[in-house]
Parts: sequence; structure tokens; C-alpha cells
Amino acid sequence: MSFRTLWFEDGALHLLDQRRLPARAEIVAVRSARATADAIREMVVRGAPAIGCAAAYGMALAARAGEDFETARQALLESRPTAVNLRWAVERLWRVQPRTFEALKAEADRVLAEDLAACRAIGRNGAALVPDGKGILTHCNAGGLATAGYGTALGVIRAALEAGKKCGVFADETRPWLQGARLTAWELLQDGIPVTLLPDVAAASLLGSGRIGCVVVGADRIARNGDTANKVGTYPLALAAQAAEVPFFVAAPTSTVDLRAGSGREIPIEQRSPSEVTHLAGARVAAEGVDVFNPAFDVTPARYISAIVTERGVARAPFDQSLPALLET
Repeated sequence: MSFRTLWFEDGALHLLDQRRLPARAEIVAVRSARATADAIREMVVRGAPAIGCAAAYGMALAARAGEDFETARQALLESRPTAVNLRWAVERLWRVQPRTFEALKAEADRVLAEDLAACRAIGRNGAALVPDGKGILTHCNAGGLATAGYGTALGVIRAALEAGKKCGVFADETRPWLQGARLTAWELLQDGIPVTLLPDVAAASLLGSGRIGCVVVGADRIARNGDTANKVGTYPLALAAQAAEVPFFVAAPTSTVDLRAGSGREIPIEQRSPSEVTHLAGARVAAEGVDVFNPAFDVTPARYISAIVTERGVARAPFDQSLPALLET
């Protein structure tokens, strides 16, 4: 890939600041767990797998900076509650003994390497599901910017194209943070992959046109029954795909599967600042005094999901049987 999302160098975690894209490619260096948690909360780094990788390095930085380990752990866990990869990574680093910087840094390096390998495997497993000669629609950004590299949903797209399939790529703009417009479009164009951008509200019309062969999205948490939390706007996209009889695929590493959550009702949904809706580029666009409902994610019920693609294979309904079986392999 032509860019790096996160890497550790010279005693600091370096993050490509995703708030600045596509206008500028700026790097933020963080040197403590608290600074890492702030970067996650403020969306310098985003996407469940990338958040998990960043949190792993945050735990290592806690040891390097001499921070209280329990305080560092809590700060990271509270930074964004929906992405289960964050908790998975923090708990994994919490178990490392001895809790020296060297041991924790080595484990964080393994988390990063495993995520990149998982994305490649997800791409291979998902490419076979992609119809040849039709478009692929995606929502938000589940690419290299959201992972250690290559991507989950965009990994499926990349692998399908690398396999020689002729698939046009379509990306929802993804309000209110515009991850599709700012990030997915930038990322694909950086790697020479043409992409067509559309307003979120145009997705149903596009699906109904017959031009789309499948929808592929990422995930921030997948419950045992297959209910999937992803960027807000995913649920109505799944409804539109079902109405148009277009298969709807979720692509995510097994670290995103939360078997402790029986269904989507048990997934905490992060509520974001009202200003993300009332303001655009710092200027107010909404009437003063209006109330705002601004969840960062919604939950797509499993009945609308055709398959869940992981690095260990493809799960299909009933997901409460296929997902645990995949995690046991």
C-alpha cells in the first residue's frame, strides 16, 4: 500500500491523522497511554482493528512512560466503547508478564502483524463471494486506514480486483464524519483503484438499479447471533440491499466477534457530540437550539446479513453456531 496508518518508531506510536485527510497527510506521535486514548477518542485513528492495534501500543507506552497500569487500562477502555477490538487488545496486553516495555512492545508488534495477516486472509476468503462484472458498494471506511493495512471490506474489494474480477467500486459518503468521502475515496485513489462516491441517501436507488452485485462493510462488534454494529447508516443499507435482493456481506477479523454479547441489544452504542451534526467544517448549519441524536454506530440484525467473512473462513446463518465454530478453529 502507498501509505501507513500506524507504526512504532523512536519510542512513539505514529498515527496518520485521519481528521486531516484528504487535504493533508499529517502524522501525530503519541508517547503515553493517555495520549493514545485521546487520539482514539478524537478519531486521529479510527476503525476497530486499527483502534485495537493502537491500544496495544498504548499499553506498552504506559510502561515506557511510567504510568499506573490500571489507570492506563481504564483510559484506553473508555476511549471508544463500541469497538470490541479495543477491549480485546487491552485485555491481551494486560495478561503479558513481565509488564516491561520490551515485553509489551513485542506483544503489540504481534497484534499489528496478526491484523495485517488477517486482513489479507479476509480478502482471499471474501473475493470468491464477489460477483464478477457488477459493482461493489461499501459504507464508511474499512480499509487500510481502519486496520494495520489492506483492510477488511476494502481487503475483499482489493482481493477481488487482484483476482481479475471486473467490479466497479462505489462508496457512500458516510455522514456525519464523511469517512467514505474523505477516507475511502482517498485510500482507493492512492492505490489507483477508481471509485464512485454517492450520498448515503442515494444508496437505495443505486441498489435498485441492478448495477450492484454485493455490499461489503466492516464491523466494530459482532454479537454471537450475528447482529453487527458498524458505522451508523449500515442498517438502512442492509434493508435496502435486502429489498433489492443484493447480498450483504460483513468483513471483519475474529477479534471483532464478541461471543459474550448474545445479540445486538448487548452492544454499547457510542453517542457522539451534537456539533458533528449541527456544524460543518466549524460553521453552524443547523438551527440554534435543535436537539440532536448522533449515534456513532447502528446494529444490523443478523437476518439481513448474507455472510460474515473472517480470516478463518466464512460464517453463514445460523451465526450462533457458525461463529463459535470459526473461533474454535
